[in-house]
Amino acid sequence: MRTQSFRNRTLTLGQASRATYFWALWASTAAANLADGIFKLALPLLATRFTDSPAQVAGVAFAVRLPWLLFALLAGVLADRFDRRRMMLGANLGRSLVLLLLVTLSLLDGLSLALLYLIALVLGIAETLADTAGASILPSIVGTDGLERANARLVGVTTVTNEFIGPPLGGVLAAAGIALAFATSSALYLAAALAVVLIGGSYRVLLSSNGQRLLLLHDMASGLCYVWNDRLLRALVIIVAVMNLGWSAWMSIMVLYVVSPGPGGLSEFGYGVMLTSIGIGGLAGTLTAVAFVRRFGRRWAIGADILGTFIMLITPALTANAWAIGAVAVIGGLGGAIWSIVVSSIRQQAVPDELQGRTSGVFRLFGFGALPLGSVLAGLTAEVFGIPAVFALCAGLTCILLVPFARDIVPALPKE
Repeated sequence: MRTQSFRNRTLTLGQASRATYFWALWASTAAANLADGIFKLALPLLATRFTDSPAQVAGVAFAVRLPWLLFALLAGVLADRFDRRRMMLGANLGRSLVLLLLVTLSLLDGLSLALLYLIALVLGIAETLADTAGASILPSIVGTDGLERANARLVGVTTVTNEFIGPPLGGVLAAAGIALAFATSSALYLAAALAVVLIGGSYRVLLSSNGQRLLLLHDMASGLCYVWNDRLLRALVIIVAVMNLGWSAWMSIMVLYVVSPGPGGLSEFGYGVMLTSIGIGGLAGTLTAVAFVRRFGRRWAIGADILGTFIMLITPALTANAWAIGAVAVIGGLGGAIWSIVVSSIRQQAVPDELQGRTSGVFRLFGFGALPLGSVLAGLTAEVFGIPAVFALCAGLTCILLVPFARDIVPALPKE
């Protein structure tokens, strides 16, 4: 029997080893997310060299996100079948090589829009593998008692690198030369891979509890069944899907609402500044999450995020004032960061090691898979009923989440 619980395995690590391995994981996360922030800004800019169609340019971002809808469950199965450390290493090396190929083709004028879509899709697949493995390996490194603090640090560095540093740095590099931006991302993914090398030990769960390797489809279904049969996890995955649907709809349609000639009257630069309010709130959330949970408990951290998301969504339905929308976006970003930290910790503590990857895949399937669906919902609703109706509809859906919150989460998570 080669399967072992992370609760047992972490006991064999000394405090010094845990700290070293965690900071290696933190460094890898920082480098990879900085690379994400750069290339996700540069990729649409490169697409504009081939087309001026908004739909075709947006298709590049869609191709990057699509793997979360198509491959999240498979990524979770792979994280439970193979060494999670090596999976992260391979995914980051793969991303580095793909971007190096992109740089080469760009310099040789060998790119096309179709090839750019393919590269975006491959990078998205690698992202699902790296992020799912990273979320699954964390409990084995820090143990159950350190999960919230560790998740707060990871969410914090992700927010700073992906939302604050990456996009403006990508803009500066792209202005100097689009190939330079992609080359920098390639180097950062390589750095992320090298940081993973510093994580010692084996993080592989080869066999199921009965000693037999399960069929692929059975493995994928087992993750879904585990989450669905657990009352708390089921409620959390439903809530994250609905809230991400609202977030995506908000992001997809907001530019038409607040940027001139829309009623908000902002310039493009002003719109960028307004969006940084989400990052400011997210950073504040990472700094206060642990203290908030200690003071009020996990259930009210979740409840506060539902309330904050509702406020963020309903405000633009009532006013187009950009200052008001930016202010409530801070609240939304703060609640979203606390949600990520708390819910990740709950899932990681509740799930046995051999199911960490699959349950992480389920949460990412419903959470990230809701993003493209939210964009579609926003577009169709705005076409028929107008842009404010999008925000009102999503705010109404968020109100419905009070039902699973009161019925399933409050009883399962009494105030600590």
